[in-house]
Amino acid sequence: MSNGSSHGMRYLVYGLILAMVILHQDFWWWQRWDPLVLGFIPVSLAWHVGISVAAGLTGAVAVRYCWPESVDVPDDEALPPGRLRH
Repeated sequence: MSNGSSHGMRYLVYGLILAMVILHQDFWWWQRWDPLVLGFIPVSLAWHVGISVAAGLTGAVAVRYCWPESVDVPDDEALPPGRLRH
């Protein structure tokens, strides 16, 4: 991935995280159980289920596109405990 698209994806992930923080505050459904979603789930609980799924997808996008490749070292290239790489 080119450096420019990496920065763009990083800003997208930051925006998604900010959106999750803002949308998590569902003050518009406080103290409401009506309407019921699927006939038995209070709307505020269904909202939080949706936010949880969206947060999981945001995390997956962040790991896929923003995780540094240099962090993951295969086991066969790892040094024994107590040895430092110079």
